Amino acid sequence: MKIGGFSIVLILGIINFLLLLFQLSSGLRWIKVKMTVHRKTGITLCIVALCHGILAYLSQ
Repeated sequence: MKIGGFSIVLILGIINFLLLLFQLSSGLRWIKVKMTVHRKTGITLCIVALCHGILAYLSQ
């Protein structure tokens, strides 16, 4: 599964990494965000990680 020559699993993996970095930095108060933003990005991280895992499993 590819979009524009890039694997969807790879794209979701990069998005996961960026969301994880954001969650870590906002949780440790390196950057200041509202709790609602932190909570919503955590939910988004969970959904994207689930899609990433399922697609990685199905693509093999």
